[in-house]
Amino acid sequence: MKVILLKDIRKLGKKDDVVEVSDGYARNFLFKNKSAIAYTKGSAKVLDKQMEERAEHEAELKKEAEALSETLKGITLEFTLSTGKNGATFGSVSSKQIVEALSKKGIRVDKRKLQLEQSIASLGVTRVPVDLYRGQVIGEIVVHVSEKA
Repeated sequence: MKVILLKDIRKLGKKDDVVEVSDGYARNFLFKNKSAIAYTKGSAKVLDKQMEERAEHEAELKKEAEALSETLKGITLEFTLSTGKNGATFGSVSSKQIVEALSKKGIRVDKRKLQLEQSIASLGVTRVPVDLYRGQVIGEIVVHVSEKA
């Protein structure tokens, strides 16, 4: 029996896949748990329409991410840190601080999208990559850390 999966099922397939399963497995497990529906001409048309809508939505999200990437190119975030006699810094600039500074400029970015392995603890300019769309669109934030006066 052909079915359309409504959820990801391990060792069977991902959501929206059309797979062939035994009748008993479909009736007793997949349909009962609302994990799949029977494959018919009508359900295939609905699936195709949903896939088209999802593709359009994904294209729109990617376009927005590319526009945000262009916006980020022109922005430099300024931070200050206290330093000691030998030039060692006290404290660091975290991803949370970077996201807060961006939000003050009207730009919303999830802090988990910043590809910052550890907080910035050195003076100077650091370029922080940001995953704006599933690894396909990577933006860059310029962070300038200077010495506190």
